[in-house]
Amino acid sequence: MRLFTKVVDLGSFSEAGRQLDLDQSSISRQVSALEDQLGVRLLNRTTRRLALTEAGQLYYERANAILNEIEEANQAVLSLSATPRGTLRATVPVVFGRLHVAVALPGFLAKFPELRMDLTLTDHELDLLEDGADLAIRMGEPSASTLIVRKLAENPWIIVGSPDYLARCGVPERPEDLTGHNCITRRPQSGGGFEWEFKGGGRVHQVKVSGNLVTNNPEVLRAAALGGLGVARLSSWTVGKDLQSGALKRVLEGYEVTPMGAEGPIYAVYPHNRHLSAKVRVFVDYLVEWLASHNPTPLSGADAPEGPARQARQAG
Repeated sequence: MRLFTKVVDLGSFSEAGRQLDLDQSSISRQVSALEDQLGVRLLNRTTRRLALTEAGQLYYERANAILNEIEEANQAVLSLSATPRGTLRATVPVVFGRLHVAVALPGFLAKFPELRMDLTLTDHELDLLEDGADLAIRMGEPSASTLIVRKLAENPWIIVGSPDYLARCGVPERPEDLTGHNCITRRPQSGGGFEWEFKGGGRVHQVKVSGNLVTNNPEVLRAAALGGLGVARLSSWTVGKDLQSGALKRVLEGYEVTPMGAEGPIYAVYPHNRHLSAKVRVFVDYLVEWLASHNPTPLSGADAPEGPARQARQAG
């Protein structure tokens, strides 16, 4: 069953063999033996692709459910007493991984010495099953409904500039003031123009911005802002320490910056068949606590949630 579902998931005997460290011919023989045992053809094979038969589709769905139940039963028992061990494979966004996850890892691995971490930094949304990853950290609402999702932290976006730049060019008081500033920008992932959106004062503000630097990398924007080139729109997790040190100043604090694309809260996502894995559970729990204690810019002003205290202030 496991070999068959792996072949279907990857669409290839050779790729399944590579990931499972088995000969392609061995996997092919075992899948053929399974078909002989059942007395039906599960896969139609050609030189270019594999396709499930009607019987194969039914068997694949039921086999996946059975294998998931077995895995969950095993993990449920093991997690009661077993120390998390083995290799934990995770993918994380490049900048967030470098600035925060990498910093959290020494403490995590010291707490769980029998774990080994295999960490991939990438801004591409990989297929966890195909890539063999246990979990991924992603920004914004996850699109894959087949994954279990847990929020790790909020991720407010803010407008920042260096004290030198703001002294030279002035401090914008309203979003519309940005039209008179050098706005260094990240290239839109979906194409289109450079427009920043804000909420505040009871309405939505959409401002077309321009500047002399466009990039696909937030660390380039951070460096340019630190150098006094202009104002930048960045995640608070990217510039938190710069705000604390005074190297950058936040502007337009009374306005909420609308997230665009993959700019929402920070989530951990992992496949259903690993939701009871001890190694995944302890890592996610650790990150939630670590990020809460290392939040560089606690929510305030327009970013604060509608809690009782804020509601009371607004009512007053």
